[in-house]
This record gives sequence, structure tokens and C-alpha cells, in this order.
Amino acid sequence: MRTNVNLNELRDAMEWVSAADAAALDCDAYVCKETGKNYWAGEGVEEEFPEDIDDGSLYVSVPHKHDFRLGRSLAIRFAQEYVSNLLQATQECFRRRKAYAVLKSMLARTGQLEAWYQCESHAIDNALREWCEEQGFNPC
Repeated sequence: MRTNVNLNELRDAMEWVSAADAAALDCDAYVCKETGKNYWAGEGVEEEFPEDIDDGSLYVSVPHKHDFRLGRSLAIRFAQEYVSNLLQATQECFRRRKAYAVLKSMLARTGQLEAWYQCESHAIDNALREWCEEQGFNPC
């Protein structure tokens, strides 16, 4: 039997691990293979980890957003599928610093920012569902 994992809680945990300052704050998150419960660690988190959190047979580390390749490649796919007239400009965004800020600014100016957020959200949910399947979880 597969363990249920709340997809919204898993998404929050992934966002925690993927936060821009997560490395500096030592942000980690794990999912219990038996219960599906999320455990978070980092500055400001009061919850204590179970003593056996490092046991890979009992807990699995929540992946970083980059592990799903949802950055540049997703933005390029979005441009190809939804705003092909912005494909070259989208590619150029990723040749600069602060690529996402530049991308979001461009999409806001062209009225496509909400479509981007929906595309990104859908891709994250799909990636998390696939990850759950690979880990033996049932996303719900």
C-alpha cells in the first residue's frame, strides 16, 4: 500500500527548500515514508526532527525546485507554446543576471504573467506527482 502525501504540503516543503536564502538558513525538508508527514528544518522552525531522520529507509529528502528542471527549460517551453513571438527575448533573459525578474517583467508588460504562473504551477504539480510515484507515495 502506498503512503498518502498531501500535495499542497509537499509543494510548500519544496518551496521552503528552494527559497533563495534556503542554503544560508540551512533549510531542509523530509517526508516520512510510513506516514507521509513532512518535517522541516531551518532557522525559525520550532519543530524537532525525529532522531532517525537520516535513515533513508524511513524518510526521503524533499527535492529542490532545480531538481525538476523547471527553470530555464520550462520558460523556453512556455514561450514556444504560448508566446512564440517572445521566444528569442525569453532566451535572452537567461543570458543575464536576475533572469527571472527580467522574464517576469517582460511577461507582465505583455500581459502574459498570469499565464506563466499557471504554467509554472501546473509543471510543479506534475513534477511533484511524478516524484511521489518514484518514491512510492500517493499524492493527494
